[in-house]
Amino acid sequence: MYNHQTLKARIKYVCDCKELTLRKMFYDLGYNVNILTQATGGKGISSGTLYDIAEYLDVSVDYLLGRTDKPKVKR
Repeated sequence: MYNHQTLKARIKYVCDCKELTLRKMFYDLGYNVNILTQATGGKGISSGTLYDIAEYLDVSVDYLLGRTDKPKVKR
């Protein structure tokens, strides 16, 4: 299980660092902007959606979930 607030905070933080709005990111990914509210409101988020967000933001899924403080993906 993951902490919903950590996920939300990290997604918002990375978007802010990249001067990117959540709306723009979700639009580019083809998702409804309400997906973050659903994910942090107890419904959860699918692994595919989480992967898409991490790839778009160029961070690891583990970073978004709060499992590590290192945002970069090893390539």
